[in-house]
This record gives sequence, structure tokens and C-alpha cells, in this order.
Amino acid sequence: MTLFSCETGSGYPCPVPQDLAEKEAYLSDLNQYLSAFRLILRDMILNMTKAQLNESISHNFMVQMIPHHQAAIEMSENLLRFSKNTALRAIASSIITEQTESIANMQRILPACSDLTNQPGELCLYQALANRIMENMFQRMSYAPAAGSIDVTFMREMIPHHEGAVSLSENALRYDICSDLVPILNAIIVSQQRGIRQMQRLLQEAASASARSSAG
Repeated sequence: MTLFSCETGSGYPCPVPQDLAEKEAYLSDLNQYLSAFRLILRDMILNMTKAQLNESISHNFMVQMIPHHQAAIEMSENLLRFSKNTALRAIASSIITEQTESIANMQRILPACSDLTNQPGELCLYQALANRIMENMFQRMSYAPAAGSIDVTFMREMIPHHEGAVSLSENALRYDICSDLVPILNAIIVSQQRGIRQMQRLLQEAASASARSSAG
């Protein structure tokens, strides 16, 4: 499979124009999109794995989730430079708004919540699962197959990103954490599960449209 080809049997439409000049411009956009995505992902992985952890699960969750959210904001801004899909642009704009607010909320409560410490056994269990969730997310995002469509590529990358946030939040909620953090975690779960459903629906619609086009 070449980077700019639509995969045979993928079920997704390939928007690459047939006109040579338009095709070259589109492929240039796709290259720019992918280059920016890889840099954002690299920084997210570095900042999440190098975060300074301590004896507080509340602290550890936030110092790893803040760079996770920041990456989602930057990835969404990257998409908005190129996408003309109204529904997907609305999803990206919501990600920016919601996760900017979530970062601000976590930064506000971080100093006080970091004072709530946990037992070593709890810390070990929490972080072991958090590390597995993050590694799975990093792998899925790193190897998400690039499609001929920037929109489809973004959704293939963002769905595992959202699923990682949901799993990390559910993991933290199993333990004794700062009371001010609980509503933030619940909001992450609700908003990112909604985003996952919206993007899965757009992928299904794209696949259906491609199937009808092929049948016609």
C-alpha cells in the first residue's frame, strides 16, 4: 500500500483529485497533515511517559492527562487547517473547546489534589494498568493506517486517543482520588465516548457512500 492510495477493499472513499495540479496540491496537504501529526504524537508520548509522578494517583493522572489533552487540541487544530467536512470540523472544534476547559480545570486543582496520597500497593496497581493503556494507545495511534483522506486518517488516529482517555479515567475512578477530580473524570468519559460514537458514525457513512458509488 502506498501512502496516498486508497486501500483496496477498505470501504472508504478516496478524495484525491484526478486533475494533476489538484492532485499534487492535495498530496502536499496530506504530507503536511501527517508530518504535523507525527510531531504532535511524538511530543505527547514523551510528555506522558516522562511526567513527574509522585505518591498521589490524583496527581499522576492529571500530569499525564494534561499532555494527552494538549495533543488532542493540537491534532484537531491540524485537521482544521485542511478538512472541509462540516460534521468533522464540528467534532474537532468541540475537542478543542472541551479539552481546553478540562486542562484549565485540572491545572486549577492540581496543587491541592496532589496532597492526597495513596498506599504503595494502590499506586503500583493503578500505574501498571495506566502504563498498559498508554502503551496500547501509543501503538494504535502510531500505526493507524493512513488513508487517502485526511478526514478518515484523523478519525483512525483520534478514536484510539479518545478510547485511551476513557480507559485512563475509568482506571483512576477505581481508587481513592481527590473529590474535585471526580467530575472532571466523568466529563472526560462522557465527552470522549460521545466523540467516539460520532466519528464511528462518520466512518460508517463514508464506507456506505463508497459502497454505493462502487455498486453504481
